[in-house]
Amino acid sequence: MTTAPEPSAVAHLPHVPLTDYYAEEKVRIGFLREMFDSTAEDYDRMEHILGFGQGVTYRAEALVRAGLKPGMRVVDVAVGTGMVARGAAQIVGDPTLVTGVDPSPGMMANAKVPAGVTLLEGRAENIPFPDAHFDFLSMGYALRHVSDLSVAFAEYHRVMKPGAKLCLLEITCPESAWGKFLLKIYMKGFVPLLARVVGKKQNTRKLWQYYWDTIEACVPPAQVIATLEAAGFTNVRRHVEKGMNILGEYQATKPE
Repeated sequence: MTTAPEPSAVAHLPHVPLTDYYAEEKVRIGFLREMFDSTAEDYDRMEHILGFGQGVTYRAEALVRAGLKPGMRVVDVAVGTGMVARGAAQIVGDPTLVTGVDPSPGMMANAKVPAGVTLLEGRAENIPFPDAHFDFLSMGYALRHVSDLSVAFAEYHRVMKPGAKLCLLEITCPESAWGKFLLKIYMKGFVPLLARVVGKKQNTRKLWQYYWDTIEACVPPAQVIATLEAAGFTNVRRHVEKGMNILGEYQATKPE
């Protein structure tokens, strides 16, 4: 269990505005939608290479760790091309129990999900479902792309049933300066170069450069935990994969 930070650590922006990519914070939503729409065709290909083909498997294992079980009704926020949703559908045993929400029509158009999974356009801060609707909420590596963590987490809490579980997968910078340097070389140097070679879309290289910059600038885990607790979640904790130190997930429960 991670020790809860002081309430003053509650975060709103997931990171400072990255003005090398957009002029000001209010235009970030449009920038992100255009970026993901324009690179969606390349996304799974890049993820498969970077995850050595284990991306879907790891995501499914994280869902189980957080408490996903057969028969649960799931919403996957920022579903993208469906890598988390595919694992969720297999675990719950019925694809019709899984709904994916994403602000990028391009990403959802390239989603590979089982028949029966519902895909809807929507944002973390405004999920198009009534109160207390889902048994489980997931988000895969998109925490850094929301506009306001406090608003998003309050919305998550709203659509989840009492007792529902939450799982937010995320990449975090290593704590050591050396580890951070090595990851930066890999993510901002090697990965964009790889994107130029295997990617088909012009913006794919830029997307992966931006991906690293959001990781580097993201608020620390303690602030994410504090913000989840401030939104009303309990049993908030962070699981980190041994040996990796950068891959982990935030787990939490909506009280009964």
